[in-house]
Amino acid sequence: MMNSLLLDIVFLARQAGKQILSQYHSDFTVAYKADSSPVTVADIAAHAFICNGLQQLTPAIPVLSEEVDEVSFEERSHWSRYWLVDPLDGTKEFLEKNGEFTINIALIEENMPVLGVIYVPVFDFCYFAKNNGGAFKQIMQQPPQPLHARLWKKDSPITMTISRRHGVASLQNFLNQFSALNLIRCGSALKFCWLAEGFADLYPRFSPTCEWDTAAGQCILQEAGGSVVDHRGEILRYNIKPSLCHTAFLAVGDKTHHWCTYFI
Repeated sequence: MMNSLLLDIVFLARQAGKQILSQYHSDFTVAYKADSSPVTVADIAAHAFICNGLQQLTPAIPVLSEEVDEVSFEERSHWSRYWLVDPLDGTKEFLEKNGEFTINIALIEENMPVLGVIYVPVFDFCYFAKNNGGAFKQIMQQPPQPLHARLWKKDSPITMTISRRHGVASLQNFLNQFSALNLIRCGSALKFCWLAEGFADLYPRFSPTCEWDTAAGQCILQEAGGSVVDHRGEILRYNIKPSLCHTAFLAVGDKTHHWCTYFI
């Protein structure tokens, strides 16, 4: 279930969560990046802690984190294996103190996530997976439980997880195609986790996301039996172009259904 490296990454994510919670329960200041997205001392502290930990664990594997100056594609295109990290996914959820923020750590090999850990500090939930090893959820220190995405039954209502904040016309047009629909709004990479747990069928995303937002969740969902695909129905791949952004994707629990026919 858990090899040594995966166990180390789960422990690292949990320890980084303690760094974040120490700030979460204090009076912290907020700065803003060039794209107007917020960043806090918790983001920076978690970034430093995780990167340092990864460099100690695997000194030969480079690390790409949201909170680091962008690495040129010319340099990273030569990476066959690297860590991809979002030290605090859902900073706006952190600011609103609703608990829906996560730590995302993924190992990418040959453009695909092969190990993924998503830790939810406020609730002490940890989701993790490795290639061909299954996906699991651990609540606090209880034994990890296997995750299985659910199969969608034809003509039954579709449950979708969608962002709390990123509703755009394309998303609404997509939703309008379904007559029986349950919507669950959620922040951060938790949307992938809820699919992997079998709580939902679909997570459509039409507004831009970065690769560190999706990699760990993709690994966990794939190992639970689901998939993450682009508008062509092809599985999302990483580090294949200068931009680190995805334009649109569907995360699905039941990959046997042709969800991509709904792309418009």
